[in-house]
Amino acid sequence: MAGGSSFSSSSSSQCLSYAGCNFLRQRLVLATLSGRPLKIRKIRAREEDPGLRDFEASFIRLIDKVTNGSRIEINQTGTTLYYQPGLLYGGSLEHDCSPSRSIGYYLESLLCLAPFMKHPLKIVLRGVTNDQVDPSVDNLKATALPLLKKFGIDGEGLEIKINRRGMPPKGGGEILFSCPVRKVLQPIQFTDPGKIKRIRGTAYSVRVSPQMANRMVESARGILNKFLPDIYIYTDHMKGVSSGKSPGFGMCLIAETINGTFLSAELASNPQGQGTAVLPEELGQNCAKLLLEEIYRGGCVDSTNQSLALLLMTLGQQDVSKVLLGPLSPYTIEFLRHLRSFFQIMFKIETKSPEEEHKGGEKMPAF
Repeated sequence: MAGGSSFSSSSSSQCLSYAGCNFLRQRLVLATLSGRPLKIRKIRAREEDPGLRDFEASFIRLIDKVTNGSRIEINQTGTTLYYQPGLLYGGSLEHDCSPSRSIGYYLESLLCLAPFMKHPLKIVLRGVTNDQVDPSVDNLKATALPLLKKFGIDGEGLEIKINRRGMPPKGGGEILFSCPVRKVLQPIQFTDPGKIKRIRGTAYSVRVSPQMANRMVESARGILNKFLPDIYIYTDHMKGVSSGKSPGFGMCLIAETINGTFLSAELASNPQGQGTAVLPEELGQNCAKLLLEEIYRGGCVDSTNQSLALLLMTLGQQDVSKVLLGPLSPYTIEFLRHLRSFFQIMFKIETKSPEEEHKGGEKMPAF
């Protein structure tokens, strides 16, 4: 149940200690929001190339930019990190993300922090907008923003704008993320996803033939039209400076239900010079199948945004919030453990069998 007691000053000053490089973002974000100091040891201590990677160092620099008065100490080899969080400050910022991970890696955490800043956040992020590892900017724009609105975080100031696309390995993309400050969140009762009413999507191509996007759309529609007539997939072909530094193409599909649930799936082509070339027809078909799989898993929040929903429930008012999730991802399970460590908050989780729900995979109502 997300309604634990608030922190006493003695518990918030205790330093939490972890070992290993896993879930670094979760730990830094929750330390910042709870105000608890954090020490992480043995970061890849046994590897040939020990310590923090460049994308993790870039993430730590980003946390330092959005806060005021944070203390960050890293030892010479980069295997131990001490972090004492400062005040979440916000304001107008810029950050160059490491091209080895996409902007989504950084944006996911900013979505968690932005509503609780002192000043509204307006930040320009540069780097890779779409890759095969992290949620793309298109995906977060289409699924995470409506989720924030459910908790009362909305208004003119909430937007994600893609100025330039950038594909790996060189990147060159640029996005603008702005978010208003909302210290008090609305509790939610979000347990009925409802039926799918429409599918929207974006097929993008940069530094390749614009025909690639049309071929992806055709093959995806071939599968999805069997289930639903209301499908519209935009083609987005950026030219010149807007197309970044590397060629590539990909697709992001969003299913919207009658109750305002957004479920997403996405795929991107292999980075230039890595792996075999992917046919756009194949990519379109596979992306459509991934969307059907996500719909089968169901829930009111897709697997990308499970942890964001749980965090906003934790930081909301004392009223009980309820949400229905599909099967919990390993990342979400670890996130629930971290919430217990940082905020002393436990969720009550029940499992609903597919028979009870009449459709899809196992569901997890959390409240």
